[in-house]
Amino acid sequence: MKLSILYRGSLSSCNYGCDYCPFAKRKETKEDHQRDALELERFVQWVEQRSAHDQLEVFFTPWGEALIHKRYQDALARLSRLSQIKKVAIQTNLSCRLNWIDQCEKEKLGLWCTYHPGETSRTTFLQQCERLQNSSVKFSVGVVGLKEHLSEIVALRTELSSSVYLWVNAYKRIADYYSASELAQLQALDPLFMINTQYHRSLGEACRCGDSVISVDGEGTIQRCHFIKTSIGNIYDPDFDKSLTRSPCPAATCGCHIGYVHMDSLGLYDVFEGGILERVPSDPSILQNIPPA
Repeated sequence: MKLSILYRGSLSSCNYGCDYCPFAKRKETKEDHQRDALELERFVQWVEQRSAHDQLEVFFTPWGEALIHKRYQDALARLSRLSQIKKVAIQTNLSCRLNWIDQCEKEKLGLWCTYHPGETSRTTFLQQCERLQNSSVKFSVGVVGLKEHLSEIVALRTELSSSVYLWVNAYKRIADYYSASELAQLQALDPLFMINTQYHRSLGEACRCGDSVISVDGEGTIQRCHFIKTSIGNIYDPDFDKSLTRSPCPAATCGCHIGYVHMDSLGLYDVFEGGILERVPSDPSILQNIPPA
C-alpha cells in the first residue's frame, strides 16, 4: 500500500500567542494531554504493525505546536526508523530543543517550519534552521504574509540559506488585502505566492485526496482531507483501504496549500516531488520557472 496520512490528533494548544490563531497561548488540561498521548501511541503502534512492504508517509498537522511535547518527538523518531515509512514530517514553529532529531533516520524526516515575528527573534529562529541544515534534515521555512511583517520577511529571506525554500502564506481573511506593489514584492520572495493568494476552483476537479492521501484524526476516523468533514472509514478497521477511492473533489474551492497541492490541475507534484509533505521543492531552481498565477 502507498498512502500519505495527514494526522491531526486532539492536541489544540500552542506556546505562541499570534493574534490570528485561535490556539494562541491556549492551555490544555492534564486529561487533554493524556487523551492526545493515548491517541498518538495507538496511531504509532498501528503504523509499526503495518507490513514492511507498505510505503507510508505521515504528516503531523496539529492544531497548535506539537514538538514542545516529548511524545511527538519520540513518535517522529520511532516512525522514521520503520522500513514501511518513506517520510515522516510535521508542521512546527521550531521553538523546541532539537536534540531529538539525532534519534531519527534523518533522510526520512521533514520539517515544515513557520517563523512568527514577535514570538521569537529572527536570530534564534535562524540558529534553529542552521542546526537542521548541519544535521542534513530537509525543511522549508515560511511565514504568514501580514503586511506589518513585510520588512521582517525580506530580512529572513536575506539571512536564510539560499538553498532553503521560503514560502509565504497569503493573508486571505481581508479582500484585496495587498497592494499591487506588495504582491510583486512577495512573489519575488516566494515564486509560488500568487498560487496561495487564491481559492482554487476545486468542485469536480481531480485530486489525490481520499485515495492516496487521507486525513486521520485521533480516533482513526478517515476524511478525504482536513477540509471535507465527511467520514469515509477508520484506519483501525481491518479493511479500511476498501473505502479509499479516486473521486472528484466535492468542495467548491480549496485555498490551503496542504489541500490544493494534491489537485492534479495545479501540477505541484512536479514542483515538490519527494518533498510534498514538508513543502520542499525537488529542485529550488524550478521555482524560477513558475508562471504567474
